[in-house]
Amino acid sequence: MNDSEKLPAYFIPHGGGPWHVMDDDFGDPEGYGKLKEYLEDLGRKFKDRINAVLVISGHWEEPVPTIYSSENPSLYYDYYGFPEFTYKLNWPAKGDAGFASRVEKLLDSSGFRTDIDDRRGYDHGTFVPMMVVFPDINVPVFQLSLIKGLDPQIHIKMGNALEPLRKEGVLIIGSDMSYHNMQGFMSGTSSAASVSKQFDNWLTQSVEKNRAGERNELLINWEKAPKARESHPRSEHLAPLFVVAGAAGADTAVRGYSGLLMGINISGYKFG
Repeated sequence: MNDSEKLPAYFIPHGGGPWHVMDDDFGDPEGYGKLKEYLEDLGRKFKDRINAVLVISGHWEEPVPTIYSSENPSLYYDYYGFPEFTYKLNWPAKGDAGFASRVEKLLDSSGFRTDIDDRRGYDHGTFVPMMVVFPDINVPVFQLSLIKGLDPQIHIKMGNALEPLRKEGVLIIGSDMSYHNMQGFMSGTSSAASVSKQFDNWLTQSVEKNRAGERNELLINWEKAPKARESHPRSEHLAPLFVVAGAAGADTAVRGYSGLLMGINISGYKFG
């Protein structure tokens, strides 16, 4: 990577469970096929340009920002009811104690108390999409927790602290879903599809604002959006987006992915 290059930051959809190894694509081969193409393209763009990957998944909350760092990382199979082989997946990612210390220092300097966890493993919000993006990863990968309480403003501030990493060859990725209501996903109704479309339209218009301050203010007040709580009964699946928006600094964003999964509108965003 060029020393002057500032990498973009991304909010990506991670799909449902271990979809990337399921033959039936959860009954939606078109939707998951499009998502796979998007993630694979992301990997092609960055595999030779990065020094590390930092993932913020919606599936890990701690009292303080906690960095999963291990010299020999493991996978945490935090999904249920899938075939036995999905609990034996492997991914050749590695850790790096020096990088974990760098993340810790940036957060500490912004007033956050932090912690290091060397046992948890990457949850499926990290390892599932990353196995598609970087199947043969050869740089360190780290996961950063959300903060309990899920305050949008605090998570944007946490992202602000991480912005310098983008000039250090670190690809920052928020991984979850722009819509996450399991009842809506499973219903297959036009009502759920309409709800997702209304919220998705608002989210995209907000994220793509020309001024970062305006964008972040809208995200902080996301509960006022059309169909907000019908799309996100709990905000942990949206919180990785707050972190990435913070890490974007003054950079603007565009929607880089737009598709349907099981009839529900899903989007992903590129910042910078």
